[in-house]
Amino acid sequence: MKPLVEKLPLSDDISFVANVHTTPNFEVPWHQHVEYELILFIRGGGHSYIGNYVGDFVVDDIFFLGSNLPHTFQKSSPDLITSAIVIHFKENFWGNAFLELPELVQINQLFQTSVSGLYIEGESKVELGKIIRKLVDAKGFERIVLLCQALHLMAKRQEYKTLSTQEVKEFNPKNKSRLDTIFQFTLTNFQETIKIGQVAKNVQMSIPAFCSYFKKSTKKTYIDFLNEIRVGYACKQLVDSQKNIETICYESGFNTLANFNKQFLKVKKITPSKYRKQFLARM
Repeated sequence: MKPLVEKLPLSDDISFVANVHTTPNFEVPWHQHVEYELILFIRGGGHSYIGNYVGDFVVDDIFFLGSNLPHTFQKSSPDLITSAIVIHFKENFWGNAFLELPELVQINQLFQTSVSGLYIEGESKVELGKIIRKLVDAKGFERIVLLCQALHLMAKRQEYKTLSTQEVKEFNPKNKSRLDTIFQFTLTNFQETIKIGQVAKNVQMSIPAFCSYFKKSTKKTYIDFLNEIRVGYACKQLVDSQKNIETICYESGFNTLANFNKQFLKVKKITPSKYRKQFLARM
């Protein structure tokens, strides 16, 4: 199953899209698009999958995603209402020659870095959130001004962390269909027992060929990727539920508590119990 390739609607009076997407219109499968995406979450929470990055998102989180970077944001539970302000724009929305201006060096560098997906941090997160909230209701030239302010803030401050190490290529069904099938299968089945042979067979590859292909494509092993997804789900359960750690362990797809603790520590650099305690201490 290849990622959905979105074609975004543009009317005659706008050059880029800025909309609020709320459940059920928030739910979008693994997909990609040529447009850059700036997204601010304003309600709900869940898990973020960006290239080969696995993490979480909560209210006020902001991500900036480069062109053709596959991604999906999945809410943490089926009945949760989730909402986000999403801005989509093409690199040349302001004309083909604009980015060639010498004053746009930092913006070009920002675009190049965003191919990995960016998570906005620090004071920039607060200031950028205010700009995005204004932009969604803005009209006319004010829209252009606000988007330029948002890009300038990210480019100048550089208060962000890069997320994915996966190589991003222009959409090509022949080259990407295998990896996208693997990702979608894993996102759907991570709570169950998954054997490498099962995944390899799903994409018509031998186990050695599959392992080599996945490592070359994502810069990590399939088992590491699977464990990251499971740990991401466990994190949400640790902070959103009263379930004990053993229950969360098995619901996340791990077979033993010992392995769950080991993999959680490897991914988050902290044990599940300390992760929960730290969260409760911040409340």
